[in-house]
Amino acid sequence: MVMDALELRNRQEPLKEKYRTSPDAAMIILKATSRIGAGITCKIETGKMMAEAGLHPATGGDGLTVCSGDMLLEALAACAGVTLKAVATSIGFNLRDAHVQVEGDLDFRGTLSVDRNVAVGFKEIRLHFQIDTDEPRERIETLIKLTERYCVVYQTLINANAVHVSIN
Repeated sequence: MVMDALELRNRQEPLKEKYRTSPDAAMIILKATSRIGAGITCKIETGKMMAEAGLHPATGGDGLTVCSGDMLLEALAACAGVTLKAVATSIGFNLRDAHVQVEGDLDFRGTLSVDRNVAVGFKEIRLHFQIDTDEPRERIETLIKLTERYCVVYQTLINANAVHVSIN
């Protein structure tokens, strides 16, 4: 289904008005749940299907399950792609095609406790857009700036957010 700027506006404007008049209505709690599985895996309900996550091959995994680090990068690629398309549609940007590539540098010595001086987690993440358009450079730059501004996963990653841990 192709959505144009008018249809996007018609879908979003009632929501925007609702959120302006009732700010509490804009606060939604998104949830994810996993349950440990066989071996060193866990099953995660993605909302559309079940996925089985396991160790990355660089930490002893067999490569038959998804890796949560890959899923993090995939979430960024997905969110950036959807946001790019929504922004392009909203501002009337002629976007013929686009690819979003995300790469992350991860030193597995940290997560395997080989070297305590190596941080656990991604050292750097790179987000690259390949855009097919005839729009001028300034419009492309505006599209990317707006995509960065409104991409939920990107903004979550670049801004330190509190993560609270509890045990039941």
